[in-house]
Amino acid sequence: MARSILAVIAGYVLFALFIFVAFTALYLVLGADASFKPGSYHPSNLWLALSTLLGFIGTVVGGYVCAALARGGRAPLALAVVVLVVGLLFAFLAPKRSEGSEVRAGNVPNLEAMQKAIQPRWSALLNPFLGAAGVLVGGRLRRQPAAG
Repeated sequence: MARSILAVIAGYVLFALFIFVAFTALYLVLGADASFKPGSYHPSNLWLALSTLLGFIGTVVGGYVCAALARGGRAPLALAVVVLVVGLLFAFLAPKRSEGSEVRAGNVPNLEAMQKAIQPRWSALLNPFLGAAGVLVGGRLRRQPAAG
């Protein structure tokens, strides 16, 4: 039981760390102008597509690690539930940012971009479900024997 709990915690921490590093790198590669729509803090379609993909990859990695550390059992399912519940809590309880009240002027530092970005409602609601699915995929990948 303790191994499963630690596996869930480790999987979540790894997923969160992966997301932080991947999104920071993505912002550095794309820059503010490609990450946001012109003159606003609304994410561009390119950012939404790439961040959704990176988020899914991050949860697959987290699910894989969780399954590997747990060595069987339902730890990946527990992690999927945690990802879903925490994601939905963030989606519903996050402070509402006014839609378009602030104009983005040119390049902004990464920290400012994270603080002022306005995530679309559909994305905030979709990501927890994709994340839970990614964890289950990662857990299943770990359980399947290697072909060969």
